[in-house]
Amino acid sequence: MDMQGQPLRTPAPESRWPDHLAAIDLGSNSFRLEIGVALRGSYRRIEYLKETVRLGAGLDADGLLTEEATQRGLACLAYFARRLSGYAPAQVRAVATQTLREARNRDAFLARAQGVLGQPIEVISGREEARLIFAGVARLQPSQKQRLVVDIGGRSTEMIIGSGLTPKRAESFQVGSVSLSMNCFPDGRLTEDAFRRAQIAAGAEFEEALGPFGRRHWREALGSSGTAGAVSQLLAASGITDGSITPDGLRWCIAQCLAAGHIDRLALPGLRDDRRAVIAGGLAILYTLATHFGIGVLHTARGALRQGVIFDLAERRAATRDPARAHDMRDASVLELQRRFLVDTGHAARVAAVADTFYTTLRLPAGNGLPREQRRELRRELQWAAALHEMGMMVSHHDHHRHSAYLLSHVDAAGFSQSQQRRLGDLVLAQRGSLRKSEAALGAEEFAWQALCLRLAIIKCHARSGVDPRAIAVERRGAEVRLGFAPGWAKRHPRTMYLLGEEVAAWERGGPLKLRLDSPR
Repeated sequence: MDMQGQPLRTPAPESRWPDHLAAIDLGSNSFRLEIGVALRGSYRRIEYLKETVRLGAGLDADGLLTEEATQRGLACLAYFARRLSGYAPAQVRAVATQTLREARNRDAFLARAQGVLGQPIEVISGREEARLIFAGVARLQPSQKQRLVVDIGGRSTEMIIGSGLTPKRAESFQVGSVSLSMNCFPDGRLTEDAFRRAQIAAGAEFEEALGPFGRRHWREALGSSGTAGAVSQLLAASGITDGSITPDGLRWCIAQCLAAGHIDRLALPGLRDDRRAVIAGGLAILYTLATHFGIGVLHTARGALRQGVIFDLAERRAATRDPARAHDMRDASVLELQRRFLVDTGHAARVAAVADTFYTTLRLPAGNGLPREQRRELRRELQWAAALHEMGMMVSHHDHHRHSAYLLSHVDAAGFSQSQQRRLGDLVLAQRGSLRKSEAALGAEEFAWQALCLRLAIIKCHARSGVDPRAIAVERRGAEVRLGFAPGWAKRHPRTMYLLGEEVAAWERGGPLKLRLDSPR
């Protein structure tokens, strides 16, 4: 099972190319696969594949992905899966963006897509997408200048301001070249009225960003996306600019569209057929950004989301191998959430340590039947859940686990995908009380073991003081866990024994695992 409880293909035991990392970007217009090597701050591309899938155009009026669009996506992922044969799962990361953030039937699509790809697919938030875009640009086109990076996708546009490797502000806006083209140019007719409506619609989305992303906050502007690249090529091939995107150049492009009158008659040097249907929406967004935000020149960026994903994956792998020397953004996000929600960090650390001890004793010796990297990730998930299991107390002490679960599932947390945050939220929800509320999640074996270890750790630490690490010993016998106690400990802690008795009953009533308490001595 994968990190979301979905079945995966049996991975190759060893990678044929251990230094390679792969990123799959399931965008609203195109799916992309990039394979590269990221070592000591440098980057070398091995291969890049792109397929125009137009998943975003397959959202119907009810927000559901059509079967036709689903089949296009699955066919592309099957192609990518064949190319990735021989790679270990830990070398690959697949992320999905705005279309799957919106799609009401995304879980059904993801179940099918993950089966075809043989990898988990993470749905990332708009701000996380923006952060990863900036990471790709900052590494491949380094600069200490304060810069604005704009990425116009199929159904969203990301804007980031930052310098060096650090994004200072990142936002995502729900307007893109596919969605705007479908809404304002649905019949393919290119008219002044249609462009006017498109610019007004785009301006309405960006209006709230006029202050924080205004011209005074940055010194150079870069465009990182297929839209910026397509318009840059068009301008260069037509001899209008050297590839730089300017307001005059955009006005020239729009004039050519108006002269053609319809996308089927639009014939411009450098305009690829796969961009023709969405170029009008992209031009309207670019012109709106240029005029509203004072962008005199937009240069195309060398980095993008897919490279950001590879750099982020490289950091995660390094942090897993050597936590003391490497950096994982998710650890920093957990610390920030603890600070923001006033978590009792001392108590959280005790719970995390005990939960980790239980989990490593019960699960890791057997290997779980999972690759080493995935076992480490599951262990870290349990530690993050323990670190944040009481963040909901800032809302209310009553049912704090429900508040914690909601916050953890929905808060912006850099480095985490929406998929992983939902899993952590499910784990935090299962920390206490009846298991019935977590029945669906407990169907995944590894989740059940994580939940059991978290619940037992919370009980052991319930007095919110120091705990004896030798007080409770756990032993696994198949799906049964036996708890043994140090001599005399049970008599000195009757309240903890009472809670453990309640826990035994909870798993008897509705859990896939079973607990047994050895007779206290």
